[in-house]
Amino acid sequence: MADARHDLGRSAEEATAAWLARAGWRILARRHRTAVGGEVDLVAMDPSGILVAVEVRARRTARTGTGAEAIDRRRIARLSRSLTAFAAAAGVRHEGLRIDLVLLEPASGPDARFSARRVPDVGGWLSG
Repeated sequence: MADARHDLGRSAEEATAAWLARAGWRILARRHRTAVGGEVDLVAMDPSGILVAVEVRARRTARTGTGAEAIDRRRIARLSRSLTAFAAAAGVRHEGLRIDLVLLEPASGPDARFSARRVPDVGGWLSG
């Protein structure tokens, strides 16, 4: 039997990758695991050449809180280490590193399923 949370996470990551690609981003990796003990939902190059770790958070309802509430300093530090390791191993030319958060939350309206919002530079830990 499939895990509903796992299915939601995969669907949210796929939708986010497609959304970013339509906006000119290049998706370099999905669910990338690193030797430093972390997983990055998406690794992408934004249109300006910044290498970005994209953390995707989806919620079916607001009952469990927002996706943003699930991001803490430890998670940011793990993403930072993982993105740095990816950049070193992949040898991809970039103009800097950044961590973005994409939130997919229930939208209002009869036909609405989710609304997507990108929160850039949630870590503020590295720049050009």
